[in-house]
Amino acid sequence: MKQNRFWAWVVFLMGAAYFVVPLVATFEFSLRMRRGYYSFDSYASVFSDPNFQATFSYSVMIGVFSILVGILIVVPAVYFVRLRMPWLRPFMEFFTLLPLIIPAIILVYGYLRLYNSSSIIPFTGSALGTDILLTFAYVALALPYTYRAVDTGMRTIDVQTLTEAAQIAGANTFQIIGQIILPNILVAVLSGAFLTFAIVIGEFVIASLLNRPAFGPYLQNIGANRAYEPAALAIISFILTWGAMGMINVLGRFAPRTSARTD
Repeated sequence: MKQNRFWAWVVFLMGAAYFVVPLVATFEFSLRMRRGYYSFDSYASVFSDPNFQATFSYSVMIGVFSILVGILIVVPAVYFVRLRMPWLRPFMEFFTLLPLIIPAIILVYGYLRLYNSSSIIPFTGSALGTDILLTFAYVALALPYTYRAVDTGMRTIDVQTLTEAAQIAGANTFQIIGQIILPNILVAVLSGAFLTFAIVIGEFVIASLLNRPAFGPYLQNIGANRAYEPAALAIISFILTWGAMGMINVLGRFAPRTSARTD
């Protein structure tokens, strides 16, 4: 047993070193902007860059709208499938996996062909339309994670009983979803929201091809033209992404521990 534990720790430490050592090296390099001294000059340069502030604010805004649209689409869909159309669930599982199978570059080229300025719905004909198109693209990219987070949360509650009780009390469908179902799966919804936010902050292909001033293309442009700032941005992006993942872990501790009927 002791020997097995020893080798388990060896494998764990090797795996941890594979991820931690490059991160530490990147952080150390980001501090070398001032020759001969360690400093946070590269971070100060990044935070003072107007393009950083503009692109990061833009991505946060698009991320918030993507989260809201995703919730408005996924929560009612999962609710109705579990309550009235359980036979549809395998198809939902399949279709929500498609964004993981279809490369983002193919997805965005399809959007450009379908919604260009000469089409019936010319989303790309204006900045607002392109922003809307980008938002729905991010909703599609995050759909596999949002759907599974909401579906998992929905399994922890008895949807049928809650719905019947609310209908007896005189609640309509919108009240049932918004005031009863959503508060009971709020932790799961927030988990999907943080995953969506992490995807939006780091996404490059779709934002670049739609020519939007997002944070992902900004990261690529800085990496192509400067030395120390890209390392600082890599650390900042890592903190943002893992901060979102950490929030999911924290919220998961407050998730209900009971299981509901799945039939």
